[in-house]
Amino acid sequence: MHFDKNSSKTLHSILKHRRDVRGNLFKKKKIEKKALKKILKAGVLAPSVGYSQPWKFVVVSSKKTKKKIYKNFKGEYEKSKKHFNDPLYHKLKLEGIKESPVNIAVFYKKADKKILGQTSQKKMGEYSVVCAVQNMWLMARSLNIGIGWVSILKPKKVRKVLGVEKNYKLVAYLCVGYVKEFYKEPELKKLKWERKKSFCEVIEWA
Repeated sequence: MHFDKNSSKTLHSILKHRRDVRGNLFKKKKIEKKALKKILKAGVLAPSVGYSQPWKFVVVSSKKTKKKIYKNFKGEYEKSKKHFNDPLYHKLKLEGIKESPVNIAVFYKKADKKILGQTSQKKMGEYSVVCAVQNMWLMARSLNIGIGWVSILKPKKVRKVLGVEKNYKLVAYLCVGYVKEFYKEPELKKLKWERKKSFCEVIEWA
């Protein structure tokens, strides 16, 4: 397969305009099954160390289940407040669990044998699952669907709520849905929570 310059430009544009979407931006519009499958298939296309494919995706649409997950978030969010004195933290909308039509929990399956490429760096399997998350995020953006990653959660409680076996570890909890708008800049940059690092600051040639 050979790609031309337009393909590269399109990919760059998708990368540049990907956003972490919060609950105040999600629409009530349902996601078509075809689009949802495209997003999930993009995750499955991710690279995995040792061709281990250590992922499991749980699609959550039940309001009752989302309510339980939100309760988990709320408890962890209250604990997190002590770490941030900035009043802005208390105003931020940090999830969209109930607002988004679909949530996707992404798990890593712990291997019960030695995996090629993972004998020195034990977490390469988990990093492979993160690659799957990025694939899903980019595919969703190409379909004009937003994704928000909720990390203020107790992983074991999420696993228990979803009835997932103990040999799986939660890597990401994603809120997925159509949005009112995609911000021109990342929200935390716009709010000056952190400044954007320059290219030169993060690249070193050895």
